Amino acid sequence: MPATPPAFSPAAVARCLPFVAFMALLALRGYLPASLGLDARWIYGLQTLVVAGLLAWFWRGYGELARQNLPEARETGRAVVVGIAVFALWVRLDAPWMQLGEATASFVPLDANGQPIWPLIALRLAGAALVVPVMEELFWRSFLMRWVQHPGFERVDPQTVGIKAVTLSTFVFTLAHTLWLAAVIAGLAYAWLYRSSGKLWTAVIAHAVTNALLGVWVIWTGRWEFW
Repeated sequence: MPATPPAFSPAAVARCLPFVAFMALLALRGYLPASLGLDARWIYGLQTLVVAGLLAWFWRGYGELARQNLPEARETGRAVVVGIAVFALWVRLDAPWMQLGEATASFVPLDANGQPIWPLIALRLAGAALVVPVMEELFWRSFLMRWVQHPGFERVDPQTVGIKAVTLSTFVFTLAHTLWLAAVIAGLAYAWLYRSSGKLWTAVIAHAVTNALLGVWVIWTGRWEFW
């Protein structure tokens, strides 16, 4: 009988550890006691730096993000269009019944006088548009979606992933977001890009476009609850 793949292979650790670190710091930001006198909003900067450092450390192990796997112009254009469409839907799918409770780590980068704290805003936007899309797509799509298909996920061609793996990974992805309906659409859209092209970069690009547009929109409108 073939050997069973280890539950925590080096490839799995490389894709899971940045995500786990991000979620742990997110929890810290949400539950840090106010009595400590610390501004928990700055922890987002720490999240960005820690996750970026871990991604850089493991980068050589992310074969799906190697240069030869960059999408063609047509694939890139499709990813950009999907990213824009997801953003357009995300900011509209916020009715009470479309929400899973409230975010535990709100992020309102305003000072006591209601003025923007631009260093905080810059950190948030850079993290959301540049670091989070890579970290999340490596975890949700490259690892989890393919792992559901087969524990030896590295050998799974994304173009062969079945509906069960797409559905289950998208379901878990949804649980990590407050706007559940928007997250379902986003998760399925990014999974479709990865599965149809076989290139993780397409999902990363779409995710980055969505997050960048959302960030600019939040800053422009002051709708901080979307952050």
